[in-house]
Amino acid sequence: MSGALLSLGVALVAITAAQAAPVSVGDLLSDPDRFRGQPVTVSGTMSHFREHVTRTGTPYYTFDFGDGTQTLQVVSYEKPQCRAGAATVEGTFQQAKSRVRVNYSYEEITARNVICFRGHGPETK
Repeated sequence: MSGALLSLGVALVAITAAQAAPVSVGDLLSDPDRFRGQPVTVSGTMSHFREHVTRTGTPYYTFDFGDGTQTLQVVSYEKPQCRAGAATVEGTFQQAKSRVRVNYSYEEITARNVICFRGHGPETK
């Protein structure tokens, strides 16, 4: 019985560690080395929603995500319920390399969850 409780405790610690304290887009971009590779939760505004398909036929979605002063790109492999407006993105902050321009990289979030806000309450994908 105590082994089961220990396993439950370890699982709860892992879940808590994966949940990140909310940060702003500005915080991420002002100190990218601090957040790179880390789980993040960011609230902001979605814009410029785009649908793509990989060479192997897997759909994915990108959009700009900003806090009113700065913007970064979000990549999601799940289609968000909204295409624009207020949202919260939960995912991993990372550096991406451009396939178009040589020696060019930029910061982005790979989303695992996009929570859209319509009206007064959130709608989860």
